[in-house]
Amino acid sequence: MNLSRRTLLAATGATAAVAATSATTLVATAGAAQAQPVAAGETAGTVGFDALLQRAETLLTGGAFDLSDPDVVAAVATLDTTARGLWETLDRSAGRTALWPDLSPVTDPGNFGQSYTRLRTLATAWATPGTSLAGSAETADALVAALRFTYDTAYNPAKRETGNWWFWEIGAPRALMDCSVLLRGRLPATDLTDYLAVVDRFCPNADRRTNSPTLAETGANRTDKAVIVALRGLLGQDAAKLASARDALSDVRDSGRNSLFRYTGSGDGFYEDGSFVQHDVVAYTGTYGTVLLGGAAYLLSLLAGSEWAVADPQVSVMYEAVERTFSPVVFDGLMMDAVRGRAISRERAGDHRDGAATVAAILLLATGAPAAYADRWRALAKGWLTRNRTTPFTTLATLPQLALAKAVLNDRSIPAGARTTGHFVFADMDRVVHRQPRWACTLSLSSKRISAYEAGNGENLHGWYTGDGMTYLYDGDDLGQFNNGFWPTVDPYRLPGTTVDTRQRTDLGTGAGTSTYRPTNAVAGGAVLHDRYGASAMELIGPAGSTLRARKSWFLLDNAVIALGAGITATDGRTVETVVENRNLGTDGTQRLTVDGVRQPAEQGWTEEFGHARWAHVDGVGGYVFPDPTALQALREERTGTWRALNTGADTGGSTDPVTRRYVTLWVDHGVSPTDAGYAYVLLPGASSAATAVWSHSRPVRIVANDATAQAVEVRRQGLTAVNFWAAATAAGITASGPASVLVQRRDQELAVAVADPSRTQTTVTVELPFPVSRVVTADPTVSVTPGRRPVLTVTVGGSRGHTHTATLS
Repeated sequence: MNLSRRTLLAATGATAAVAATSATTLVATAGAAQAQPVAAGETAGTVGFDALLQRAETLLTGGAFDLSDPDVVAAVATLDTTARGLWETLDRSAGRTALWPDLSPVTDPGNFGQSYTRLRTLATAWATPGTSLAGSAETADALVAALRFTYDTAYNPAKRETGNWWFWEIGAPRALMDCSVLLRGRLPATDLTDYLAVVDRFCPNADRRTNSPTLAETGANRTDKAVIVALRGLLGQDAAKLASARDALSDVRDSGRNSLFRYTGSGDGFYEDGSFVQHDVVAYTGTYGTVLLGGAAYLLSLLAGSEWAVADPQVSVMYEAVERTFSPVVFDGLMMDAVRGRAISRERAGDHRDGAATVAAILLLATGAPAAYADRWRALAKGWLTRNRTTPFTTLATLPQLALAKAVLNDRSIPAGARTTGHFVFADMDRVVHRQPRWACTLSLSSKRISAYEAGNGENLHGWYTGDGMTYLYDGDDLGQFNNGFWPTVDPYRLPGTTVDTRQRTDLGTGAGTSTYRPTNAVAGGAVLHDRYGASAMELIGPAGSTLRARKSWFLLDNAVIALGAGITATDGRTVETVVENRNLGTDGTQRLTVDGVRQPAEQGWTEEFGHARWAHVDGVGGYVFPDPTALQALREERTGTWRALNTGADTGGSTDPVTRRYVTLWVDHGVSPTDAGYAYVLLPGASSAATAVWSHSRPVRIVANDATAQAVEVRRQGLTAVNFWAAATAAGITASGPASVLVQRRDQELAVAVADPSRTQTTVTVELPFPVSRVVTADPTVSVTPGRRPVLTVTVGGSRGHTHTATLS
């Protein structure tokens, strides 16, 4: 079983922790009542080393559980199957040079790191009732010998770090400490002493990178290390180590600069707008963010009731992150790919698995959180758990995860929360999420502040255009869209929503280490009005080797997304395309494609150009309207690829097994070396063919500008006007002094205005409105208004980091 680095991350940091039942119940029973921060019979500050070690074991095994529960039986069987396979292939011979043939030589960091992870799986099965290895003396002896072999051969204090630092400082020591917790009654004292020494060598504290002591650990890496130090403290009965682990969460040694319980304004961590960034410039809520959340939840639960319990009042930042940071990017239990970084290329780390890890982390955090938070989170989680029938949580969960989930599912007093709705601009990570009751649309943008992609160590080799305005459409009836073989089979040059130069690209990230690419554009982001409507923009500037330029806008409404493009120019002698849709139809999908009321052929390989298309429709997906008759290209094709083509990493590389999926693709061909080309189309998620035709005819949204100066739409029935200004200009009667996203809505006798500067290049923006205003009802402190027949708003946008400023006028 070749585990990916993300799987290792999941198991070592957040998501082994998130997989846990409450560490405070000591004995967890699936379907039992919710746990309390201090176990029965204990009082705060009285919980000692032995009790905490038992908690740590429970976090790994799930404690006691109901073996008559079918879901529990299935989880035990899954663990047993995996462990039995590892046991049967484990080299137990005296002259061995590795523990498993595919992890040879064991001296390679990736190999000893994965060896420890496999040993932990075996140790967990040995400690779990119901498996074929449970309580086996032979298995215990073999595990003790295997740990000794790995220490003597590959991972001991005399070794020097080589290769990927992560295995030395996080992956290996976490798995080693977990194994030591499970086997502590069988480990010779001298062995345990050696294992604590190797952790002291490579992970002495959570504050610093061991191989680069001047580098402070931040974000998820800091949390991972704090967990390792805590376990080392428990096993060595070292109170100072436990205090060190606790204090690392608040970074008491550095005035809280790297505290996990504070909002950051740059680099790694949580931002007040809900963004989460890791590796300085990567939107990483769905992987590193989950690792951080789960690790914090683990320590909060593990240390509860002891003298080392976390008491930092700023832990509320972590509580607020559940609904501010995570809930908007979880759709029916799936974690949106736009915030999963290079993990999209990992075969064993799909959106459903990272989503399940997030749900489990939230449920673990709820065990010790104030009721006002915990009650809301459990309702959210119950909604996610019950709606995801495509990849049910119970089929992905470990035994500890099941205990938490069952407690929620079986509690009739907990309602199943509805889907999160609203418009979310995560300006600090260049992401926009628009959520309606039945669907969601996510925009993956990039700028000189946030990378277009991250690649490296052989991962995410084809991520070239994932940050160029890729548009993810989520539908509650199609939860497999992006985890059903999408990434190895989709045409990486035709990602939905992108405008691309069709030049042949070379693989990314084939060398050691990871790297990011940040384009040179300033504009990426937009404004939000009433948490309901959004105007988003991105200036597209091609990378080295491409002269492509474009100005792209999205206006996100109640039942539609209007996408506009202008100023599309290139001089490279290559074709430029804008991709309207590229929908994964699964292995044998035959969903009907209709163009202007005519059903199109369903055979694979069919392609057609429609010279003056007005609308199109794909069954089970929705409609596409072209306000101006458009030369639309359409294609049905069956595509075959491999995960290995996306990820050749030594520890994360995918399978070479072919994967085949069917697609329907719609795009606009701007020709070779276009000059000032444009496009306009409307997405109608979930709309029927008939509704699409009616929308095309009735035109409820009017495009009033689409050029390189301004892009604007009007929704007359709702009194809404939305404009993205690229420079000082007038559009739809609204005048702006420079780049800005502006939304204005007239309702009754009031005028609501929202303004943002997604370029972050200005100090102030003035906006003149075409509607008379007599007084100011409310206004942000950054907004001043001069009333009159053509009122003027002066908005101080400097320092606002692209966030929205609002006012209500009468």
